[in-house]
Amino acid sequence: MRKIFFVSFLGLLISYISPAQAYEGKVEFDKKKQPALVIDYPYPAEAVENAFMQKMENLGYRGKEEKGLFNKNKGFWVYKNAFITDISNNKFDYIINVERKSRKEKDESVLYLLIMNDDENAISSFDAYDMGRAKEFLNNLLPDVEAANLELEIKAQEDVVAKAEKKLKNLRNDKEDMENKIKKLQQDIKDNIKDQENTEKDIENQKGALENLKLKRKG
Repeated sequence: MRKIFFVSFLGLLISYISPAQAYEGKVEFDKKKQPALVIDYPYPAEAVENAFMQKMENLGYRGKEEKGLFNKNKGFWVYKNAFITDISNNKFDYIINVERKSRKEKDESVLYLLIMNDDENAISSFDAYDMGRAKEFLNNLLPDVEAANLELEIKAQEDVVAKAEKKLKNLRNDKEDMENKIKKLQQDIKDNIKDQENTEKDIENQKGALENLKLKRKG
């Protein structure tokens, strides 16, 4: 019983220390299931994709995204003839696809990495050492993913601040407009009162003129 508890505790400890660990799996590419390296990250797909793309840009490579309405490989990013010396000293085509882990787990994602050589899957020919290097490359990507996610959070917060500032500016403009309307309304009220007073005086004068005319009637 103690042994089982210790093994369970050790497993939890390892998973806590190493939240992202690559493993072997498969992904559909070119209309067939392909051996791939897979890793789960506790971050949104956009952050994971940005981190990998930035990593490749730092190595001097820009990927090409598969697009097109009828393209079965839509969403994959392809890096042709790339050197990733952390994985291999040979050139390969590195192809990734990042997906949300599930509909409910929108802040978790899965990265699939294909390694191709002349349209042939190279992962099948990897020995344990090469496989270990490839997995370690994905494991070590976690800090880059965290940094990319932080940038997304900063951008999102900047948008929130900008939106709030725009709202405040609009409110201030509305207040200024209302104050100007109030000032105009106050002036209109003063002008109205003055017009009333002038009209009252005019009415008195006209009434006086009317009485004078009435007095001229012949009895």
